[in-house]
Amino acid sequence: MTTRKLISLVSGVLILAVLLPILLSVYFAHRNAEAVFHEELAEFADHAMFRTGKVVEQAVAAIDEINQVKDLTCSSAHAEAMHRVSLKYRYVQEVMFQENNHILCTSLEAFNQSKPIDEPDRIGPDGYSAWYTTPPTPGFKRKMVYIGKPPHLALIDPMSFIDILPFGKYTLNIAMVGLGKNQLIASNSHYVPDDWRTPLTQGVDEFQSDDDFYIIRRDNELGLAMIAWASREPMSRVWYEQLFIWLPIGLVISLAAGAFLVSILRRLLSPRNRLMDAIKNHEISVVYQPIVHLQSGESVGAEALIRWQQADGSMLNPDVFIPLAEQTGLVTQLTEQVIEHIFTELGDWLNQHPDHHISVNLGVSDVHSLHILEVIHPYLARYSVKPGQIAFEITERGFADPKITAPIIAQYRKAGHAIYIDDFGTGYSSLSYLQDLDVDILKIDKSFVDALEYKNVTPHIIEMANALGILMVAEGIETPRQATWLREQGVQYGQGWLFSKALAKDDFIQWVASDRARRVKPSSSIG
Repeated sequence: MTTRKLISLVSGVLILAVLLPILLSVYFAHRNAEAVFHEELAEFADHAMFRTGKVVEQAVAAIDEINQVKDLTCSSAHAEAMHRVSLKYRYVQEVMFQENNHILCTSLEAFNQSKPIDEPDRIGPDGYSAWYTTPPTPGFKRKMVYIGKPPHLALIDPMSFIDILPFGKYTLNIAMVGLGKNQLIASNSHYVPDDWRTPLTQGVDEFQSDDDFYIIRRDNELGLAMIAWASREPMSRVWYEQLFIWLPIGLVISLAAGAFLVSILRRLLSPRNRLMDAIKNHEISVVYQPIVHLQSGESVGAEALIRWQQADGSMLNPDVFIPLAEQTGLVTQLTEQVIEHIFTELGDWLNQHPDHHISVNLGVSDVHSLHILEVIHPYLARYSVKPGQIAFEITERGFADPKITAPIIAQYRKAGHAIYIDDFGTGYSSLSYLQDLDVDILKIDKSFVDALEYKNVTPHIIEMANALGILMVAEGIETPRQATWLREQGVQYGQGWLFSKALAKDDFIQWVASDRARRVKPSSSIG
């Protein structure tokens, strides 16, 4: 993956990293508010069902105990026994004695005329039956629950089944329903909607109707169901409370993730990493600027110039990234890639044109070892190219430490490669040690070629080079007058826009072919 794609990916992740924790905090706040709401409602319904079980257990225990009494005559002793049992069990309001579905007496009174009772609403597997009906007490109109096993019944207030308090943030409602007839038995709400009836028969456990949420708990053994419901409207208040908890957490995570990814982006956007990626992904290209013989005007070779195209299509100036490559230790990798380009693009062509050469610029660190010489050797053998067809250009800084570089450069020359000193003359002091440099070709910098009409050091450079028998290449020739003056002064070779700009591989090959077609006399190579 290229750095460009990686940057796009990290940028996208950065946006997500900043937004996602905040969005998740909102989501979790809402989800927790929902969870708290559902949990409270479910616990309320479960608590009511648990209470129902306890009430039924007490009623059964009371009936079992009173049924042990032998006196079944509604006597004072019988009434006293029933009264004692009703006091013993908290949820039992009254104990009744019945015979042939007629209530004869209770723990509180006896009836001169027996009171009939209807068929039970439910008959349990252990012989216990349950009724939801109005007691026989005169003037008492509220329905009560009977639980009994002949010959006694326990009278229970329906509210005992649901007499529980919610411990939470919401106003919760509860209703008890008999499953046999879907009959509403008790509720803590003055108004009980009918929305529960269809879901109850369909076996649904949770549902929402309008702004209310319902939870149903069933006990088929008891034949009862608890329906708990509450409005969702107050949940927004709880959601805000949860948001105060989750949003700061989301913001902290967002800031931490953002800072981390920004640091990664900065590293990816650093010039060194961009250059590393360009080298790795072969984004570096090479163009060739022809070098001509100034006397004949014939092509003798070219200088390989490196190019780095940016994402917007522009070309980054080598003066920018070459120093960066040298500072970051990447210049040797650049040189290796330039050599690879030269041979893959022009290897066969150089084999067919042994009188032409290509010069390669070396970085300062390249002349501290024989690595580049080792790199180029297999290419020379593979394409059958003579060593003299590859020259190396070294700037004056490359000769700054002669104890290290002199033996290395000597090995390059021994292997058959010509050595150029590039941009010579940029410092007047260079003239004093030109005679000590072990080079084959001297390149006169463009700045001196541009200033030929003024008094400058160019004549002195040319004079010393001629005296030392060093060939010269003048850079940046743009006018015929410059070419004429340099030729008259004894400069052998030149390059510049007067002859040609730097060309891509195919254009360079075509340029040489066109140049030869105009010439009759064959050219000679440098070195």
